[in-house]
Amino acid sequence: MPPRMPTGRPAVVAHRGHSAVAPENTLAAVAAARRARADWIEVDVRTSTDGVPVVIHDRTVDRTTGGTGAVAELTAAQLTALDAGSWFSADGFGGEPVPTFAGVLDDVRRRGGRLLVEIKRPQSPAGVAALIAMIRECRLTRRVMVQSFDPAIVAAAREAAPELPRALLTDGLHEDPVNVCREVGARAYHPTVEDVLANPGVVDELHAAGLAVMVWTANEDALWPALSAASVDGIITDRAGDLRGRLH
Repeated sequence: MPPRMPTGRPAVVAHRGHSAVAPENTLAAVAAARRARADWIEVDVRTSTDGVPVVIHDRTVDRTTGGTGAVAELTAAQLTALDAGSWFSADGFGGEPVPTFAGVLDDVRRRGGRLLVEIKRPQSPAGVAALIAMIRECRLTRRVMVQSFDPAIVAAAREAAPELPRALLTDGLHEDPVNVCREVGARAYHPTVEDVLANPGVVDELHAAGLAVMVWTANEDALWPALSAASVDGIITDRAGDLRGRLH
């Protein structure tokens, strides 16, 4: 991943798609992110009980669908039959399904965009390899970055696809962020907004080691100038359209 965008501004990363205007982690949110000219579209991936990767954030379907239960205990057919849009707006998005990861990859392959894929835990090395095989089959390795809070998942991604960009997510700075990235093969480090603003020197430290920095999740306008001034490479936000307008 290049340091910042060619214009010198941080990349705009649409969190769970353009989730301020469409139900998160749906094809509608992916389309909205594309319309907003987001540089990256972030989605979350979990695996159904029958081994099919689906795009959803929570461990359960309760918050963002009309169903109940754990994602890992439901089949892909059960998951994709759920209404993942009515909770956001029954009039505008009623009936919007939980998408499969294959469906999102195909959408991006055909319509354009770059994906930042968070692989949710738990996930086995074989599961990580299967996800990456899907990315390769769609010929999207140049347009996809994978990330995870789980260092073992990032390391598994390195083993499965050394050429694929990888990022380590963190909620709290590591004592030595550069070393931990090297240990797991991460090419980028994705800390919280609060951690970067409290420790702006960490961005320079990571850049000096050749590592990119994206911050999550910056939804307040007042945060954006300070993050840009800190030279972060990307800003993950629910409000991708607003941020894109601000940065031009």
